[in-house]
Amino acid sequence: MPRPPAPPPSIRPFGLSDYPAARALWERSDGIGLSAADEIGAIEAFLARNPGLSFVAVVDDALAGTILCGHDGRRGLIYHLIVAEPYRRRAIGAALLRHGLRALRGAGVDKCHMLVFTANRDGIAFWHRVGAQERVTLTLFSMATRADGGPDAG
Repeated sequence: MPRPPAPPPSIRPFGLSDYPAARALWERSDGIGLSAADEIGAIEAFLARNPGLSFVAVVDDALAGTILCGHDGRRGLIYHLIVAEPYRRRAIGAALLRHGLRALRGAGVDKCHMLVFTANRDGIAFWHRVGAQERVTLTLFSMATRADGGPDAG
């Protein structure tokens, strides 16, 4: 007997009350890097600086996916577009992405970037499938703000 179709996700703005379930999803997802920037206080500040730009997908009252979107007024950046394993291959990631892109466009941002670990093959495959351009001509540098920029600033 065929399985009944899965209910469609409900996509709504990411609220701070979503944080515990989102954090649990992020922690159990491969290919995701977490840092102090993902602690509840930092996420609360991120959401306040970027109101209405981040979303969650919910299926049967369970958090199925997240997308965090922000911008600097010129370019957007997408973080933690993640769909929980049982909900993958249902176009939930693409739906979250559409919501995020629409919100960024509404904020006057015409281009956004996504950072993906090179070992995250599923993530890279997703971005290729949705038409994102892989920028192999760029090199990413990072620096802690506590660094003074000297030769040992890494």
